[in-house]
Amino acid sequence: MKKQLTKQEITRLVDAAQTARENSYSPYSKFKVGAAVLTSDDTIFCGTNIENSSYGLTVCAERNAIFAAVGAGHRRFKALALVTQKVPGEKFCSPCGACRQVMSEFFPPQTPIYMAVLDKGQRIVYTKLLKEIMPFPFDKFTEK
Repeated sequence: MKKQLTKQEITRLVDAAQTARENSYSPYSKFKVGAAVLTSDDTIFCGTNIENSSYGLTVCAERNAIFAAVGAGHRRFKALALVTQKVPGEKFCSPCGACRQVMSEFFPPQTPIYMAVLDKGQRIVYTKLLKEIMPFPFDKFTEK
């Protein structure tokens, strides 16, 4: 069984995502997102959302963080954190479908996803497992 992350590890990961959020390029939506992934060797890679006037070319923070890690040679991950601002009527913001599918390519189903919300000076962190937010991923063409 996988070892749970400590409170300090979770805080370090969410802090990294919150710092990455400040580098967001989001002039159209004004919605800043930061993400951080923790690799199996405890390295953290960060990403932020980068928008484009042609919205289809926008890339999410989560994929930017994962792709940075994969580009550096990492393929095994312990967790992902993302930080957003509060959206009225919602408890937290979860990754989009494209990000969930990319996560399912590299993360085991039991990988924790920490979704932090900044609201009136407070940071509230919600946790779900990847298998809870992506129960039916498009899978590789291999037999299990």
